Amino acid sequence: MEVTRPVLLGAALVCAVAVGPWLALVAARLAARDDAARPTAARTVVVTAVFAALLAGAALLTGLRPAGAAFAWAAGAAVVLGAVDLAAHRLPDRVTYPAAAVVATALLVDAAVHDTWPALLRAVLAGAAAFGVAALAAAISPAGLGFGDVKLLGVLGLLLGWVGWGVLLAGVFLGLLTGALVSVGLLVTRRVGWRSAIPFGPPLLAGAVFALALTGSATLG
Repeated sequence: MEVTRPVLLGAALVCAVAVGPWLALVAARLAARDDAARPTAARTVVVTAVFAALLAGAALLTGLRPAGAAFAWAAGAAVVLGAVDLAAHRLPDRVTYPAAAVVATALLVDAAVHDTWPALLRAVLAGAAAFGVAALAAAISPAGLGFGDVKLLGVLGLLLGWVGWGVLLAGVFLGLLTGALVSVGLLVTRRVGWRSAIPFGPPLLAGAVFALALTGSATLG
């Protein structure tokens, strides 16, 4: 179904305004491990704004098709995971596992509806490869990469791999580069020490977003 860009962007904005505050609430409660925790007004605004931008990007990337649900759900999961990792240095399985299930299911439905089986196969292989390589890296250096990051990379591998192998490689490279630059910046400004734990989820998510933004339209899927 062909839908104009203004309509897609308008729908994304309405959805973000409606769902964004709830995502901020979920992130605050998961970070604090307290069902009574509430986000500040500023955090709610930031989470909603970031979600709106990601949701608009997802809509423009895929258009109105089943794969769009995968990227839209991933956008919501990304803002929650990023917020929790920044606040508590954790990537909750309660967010990662459902994201993996929804992404895989949406891409499967897209393959059935639009005959994008090659893209689905590529996504599965890419997700497995990203997870496997990350798991090996975490086993070698647990302090550098946590298992939460490993599972996140598996989900990102599914999404980026669906678009293309080049996008996957670009996303991982940009994520690692962003993480390295942030780490160096924090060390130079003495905001952290050499042994300080630095959340790596947000840089990985940022790298994926940068790679997808450079891709343009994912109609090749």
